Amino acid sequence: MNAVENERPTVLVLGGTAPLWATDGRDISERSVRQFRDRGCRVVLTDTAAALAACPDLVAAADEAYPLDFTDPAACAAWAVSYAERHPVHAVVGFREYAVIAVAETAAALGLRGNDPVAVRRVRSKDACREFLRAAGFAQPELRLCSEPAEAAAFLAAQAGAPVIVKPRDRCNSEGVRLVHDPAALPAAFDQARDADGLVLVETFVEGAEYSVEGLFADGVPRALAVTAKKLSAGSFVESGHTMPAPLPDALREDITTQVEAALTTLGLRTGPFHVECWTTPRGVVLGEVHVRQGGDGIHALLEWCHPGLELYGSWLDDLLGRPVSLPAGANPARGAAVRFLVPPAGTVREVSGWEEAAAHPAVLAATTTLAPGTEIRSGGSNSDRYGLLMIGTERPGEAGTLADQLLNSVRVSVAPPEAPLPAGAAPEAPLPAGAAHGTSGRDASQRTTPAR
Repeated sequence: MNAVENERPTVLVLGGTAPLWATDGRDISERSVRQFRDRGCRVVLTDTAAALAACPDLVAAADEAYPLDFTDPAACAAWAVSYAERHPVHAVVGFREYAVIAVAETAAALGLRGNDPVAVRRVRSKDACREFLRAAGFAQPELRLCSEPAEAAAFLAAQAGAPVIVKPRDRCNSEGVRLVHDPAALPAAFDQARDADGLVLVETFVEGAEYSVEGLFADGVPRALAVTAKKLSAGSFVESGHTMPAPLPDALREDITTQVEAALTTLGLRTGPFHVECWTTPRGVVLGEVHVRQGGDGIHALLEWCHPGLELYGSWLDDLLGRPVSLPAGANPARGAAVRFLVPPAGTVREVSGWEEAAAHPAVLAATTTLAPGTEIRSGGSNSDRYGLLMIGTERPGEAGTLADQLLNSVRVSVAPPEAPLPAGAAPEAPLPAGAAHGTSGRDASQRTTPAR
């Protein structure tokens, strides 16, 4: 290293690549590297060997790149300590759910600013986080850790006819999450949710409007920047859309953000972006899952659009380096944004119409779909079972959600059900709106894609 390079702060990125088809992750990778380099920093990019090989342009944009498994915290920490003997590291970041423990452990091993690994491990375990917050006085769903369906059946029977949620303890993207009313459905739900430890989390179903709070820590203090309204696909927990800012009375928005900021402080978190889910119910705000990363589904891009001039990843790095951080005051964005996902019913796509017109609307920030005649649509069981997106940005905060719904509904998808494929020469059934049923953002972004602004 020459003297000039040694003067530039080095940021180590764990799990920092994403292939072209992974629209959300790709945009995060590109934005973060750009914002880091604009701040005069050296970027050391790490990911699995296969991921690095699949992203030569991202590797070229970094100063250095090395193969490293971000799901192995001990290996990441050991590698970083060895690297730091040759070249100092000044900050450690990572953007993926499964990288947050490695980020915390590596920063701690290097003696750098970061979250306490104990706090991060607590948050990554849904039941541990729930019980910790409950003990601190925050409203939480009731839960039980179960090793067998019979234990879950006893918990369900105690709910006086209300359903329960069966879910894994530490997965993401709504994988393995099921709403269960009937004890007979518990064995199948259990099999989908069971992790390596054999345990499954079963909790009470919270009825209420769902939201998430997006924000960033600055000098150890959580700063909520927006409340986002969530839309779910009918009959599932697959997220079909997000609207920012959520249309809420000022008092309720303040209540939500105050509780989330207090919970994050109680959990002992101190750095980085956060994404915290919650419900509003007749008994007040009930906190859901806590994530020490940005929200998925393009929420990072919505946040930067809604707050002109905000650089989420650059601000995070500034905080880690001890530099001043300037963030918007409060969760009152100046502009509005929304994302809607294409979630047609299961079957074989016969025809798609209206997509080009919708994607060309001047308010569209990004548009991606893989839907085309012959596409086989799966019945969505997780956020990985969606077939495109429309991301909208408006100058007025309250307009984005309505416009996003209008544009989504203008896209018509004709689908032949899997149990009754159309015979050759038969007329297709009446097209459905693209958001009519279950449904990640584009499996192949080279197909029918408008890039994010």
